[in-house]
Amino acid sequence: MPIQQLPDHLVNQIAAGEVIDRPASVVKELLENCIDAGATEVSVDIHGGGIRQITISDNGCGIPEAELPLALTRHATSKIQSLEDLEQVRSMGFRGEALSSVASVARVSVTSRPADQQHAMEITVDSISGDTSFKPASRAAGTTICVRDIFFNVPARRKFLKAEKTELGHIDAAVRKIALARWDIGFTLSHNGKQVFSLPAGQGVEAGERRVLSVLGAEFMENALFVSREAAGLSLQGWISRPVFSRSQADQQYFYVNDRIVRDRTISHAVKLAYADLMYHARHPAYALYLTMEPGDVDVNVHPGKLEVRFRDSRSVHGFVASTVKSALAVGATGVEQAPAPQDPVESVSAAPARGSGGSNSRAPYQPQQSNMSLNAREGQTRYAEFVRSGPAPSAGARPAGAPPGSAGAVAVDDEQVPPLGYALAHVHGAFILAQSQSGLIMVDAHAAHERVTYERLKGQHSSGAVRSQPLLLPVTVHVSEQEAALAEQNMELFEQVGMQTDRRGLDVLVVRSVPVELQRCDAEKLLRDVLSDIAESGYSYRVEEETNKLLSTMACHGSVRANRQLTVMEMNALLRDMERTPNTDQCNHGRPTWVELSMKEMDSMFMRGR
Repeated sequence: MPIQQLPDHLVNQIAAGEVIDRPASVVKELLENCIDAGATEVSVDIHGGGIRQITISDNGCGIPEAELPLALTRHATSKIQSLEDLEQVRSMGFRGEALSSVASVARVSVTSRPADQQHAMEITVDSISGDTSFKPASRAAGTTICVRDIFFNVPARRKFLKAEKTELGHIDAAVRKIALARWDIGFTLSHNGKQVFSLPAGQGVEAGERRVLSVLGAEFMENALFVSREAAGLSLQGWISRPVFSRSQADQQYFYVNDRIVRDRTISHAVKLAYADLMYHARHPAYALYLTMEPGDVDVNVHPGKLEVRFRDSRSVHGFVASTVKSALAVGATGVEQAPAPQDPVESVSAAPARGSGGSNSRAPYQPQQSNMSLNAREGQTRYAEFVRSGPAPSAGARPAGAPPGSAGAVAVDDEQVPPLGYALAHVHGAFILAQSQSGLIMVDAHAAHERVTYERLKGQHSSGAVRSQPLLLPVTVHVSEQEAALAEQNMELFEQVGMQTDRRGLDVLVVRSVPVELQRCDAEKLLRDVLSDIAESGYSYRVEEETNKLLSTMACHGSVRANRQLTVMEMNALLRDMERTPNTDQCNHGRPTWVELSMKEMDSMFMRGR
């Protein structure tokens, strides 16, 4: 077959195939245009799951009459004029392909009126012949785009569309994703004449919480921490779930870069790393996070649907996101801000329960819960220290100094100096500590809690100095590809930073001469290959840190109090005070909760008191 020029309508349909795969894709592209037009109110009205008709109206700036025909042609845009503009993209759309692509696979009409234009104009395009009709119309300032019979002229694509309910679900999700990024814009979705939802516009964090609540749900907000941090030209805000709230799938993870939702492996790994030893096995956190940075530092032109981005300095972004989320989780658990990573200086960090948080998880009646309290011990630590110094260690049945008579270990709950986790009452079956707090009864898994305290102490000791290196008695020779060998040679300094000395011998051979001292019993070849893989993907490797933390976690587990060992009251109270001073003590190293609380109200309900 000879080389020939493709006809325009086929070129347009091929281009449409890159960004339009179902009605939800049309909605996404057109909503992004509404945002770029400066709209503050947007309505989406669909019929037949969007297959029959999609109508999107906004109150944006509108399209002038003279420019309206251009809006439906390929590569026509008002958003970039030069290469410099392309390198500093600040708008949601910029290629000028959306309307043209949609018009090549559906029947499209556009009605628009700028505020300074006397009347609106409507343009309709025939996707088969390419003919257009242009006539006056009536509407307020803004734009209405109507898309009918998607893929009517591409039967092979139309047969892949799903049932009406399924396509509606995809559109619902698409609108909510965009609405989650712009709290200052009101969004309304209707299907077959019935309103699906209406999200009013608002300003500030409270408006953001309302929007997040409408998308991620009340249970998420009850277990959410608000995060805010700025450093080195980067700003991260949003809401992250406490580790006690997790999902079986990564279906409630929303990350925005300059208001654009993205799927990025660097970001996903950064958040995963922050939750690494806080989340139960095979569980996923939920979050809505917003990263703001200079447009020139991120390339948004690497994916047809603009869902992927490329960071100019992915290592810095990774470290910033990981340390921010990690610090926020620690602050949220203890009320004490944690020191940032040395390579990632913090200008400001804050984490607090979401305003909509009810203070405890929404669960079955009478089930004990882990309250969203800040575990800072305050003056209670001083009072307990005085008690410890006042005499020998009491027995398990003894009561602390100042406790009212009649009950072993009881404390005066109206005392404002009672620490958050209270004072120990008993050690039940050698496993659980019962403590009386100011608001109820605390139950602590002694082994799990001590394991977390020990683990955090070991991590602190390890991170206080440089990574120590252990020379191998017998260097390990590893055969790799020429590209991997060259990558290792280019990153020798990076290998040394993580405690590995690696030399290149020949085109495709590397020799590992030392490994981190904590990992001296590890598989050196596997560690080398994993680190190389990380560097190839993101320019840096956290593999050594992850493996070291696994080892420290194992050491902490073996070094913690074992079941059936009876603790004295002083030992139990010492553990409670350590928990209040230690980050991340809500969960053990394996993601299980370390303590729960029964409030007085819950205990009254159990015994039907007051009825």
